[in-house]
Amino acid sequence: MDDSASDPARDHPDGETSLALHHLLGQTGGDAALARELLGLLAAQCEALLPVAAGEGDPAARADAAHTLKGSAAALGAFRLARACGAAETELRDRRPDPLDSVAAMERAVAALRPRLASLLAA
Repeated sequence: MDDSASDPARDHPDGETSLALHHLLGQTGGDAALARELLGLLAAQCEALLPVAAGEGDPAARADAAHTLKGSAAALGAFRLARACGAAETELRDRRPDPLDSVAAMERAVAALRPRLASLLAA
């Protein structure tokens, strides 16, 4: 897993990368196999939790899903996703009438992260 492959401009127009590999590798002590395993778990969480958080169910359950995804994303260096999940979680917990912007930001962050995860997991 090569940190030099991180090209911030390819992930987000404001230059923020979808995944800070240097952070991930720091968290894993440079263990590439562990980093891949954790990225696989993050990918699975995105697939399982995003539909819950972005759905139309109970706001508390949606906030819990956003909170869980936020923690995983922050721990692994997906800071854009973590911030988006945090905003969605706050709006859902506060039962704001229309949390669509924050939920959409969370969906965009996952969409930006998916190809990055796929390429890193395939390497």
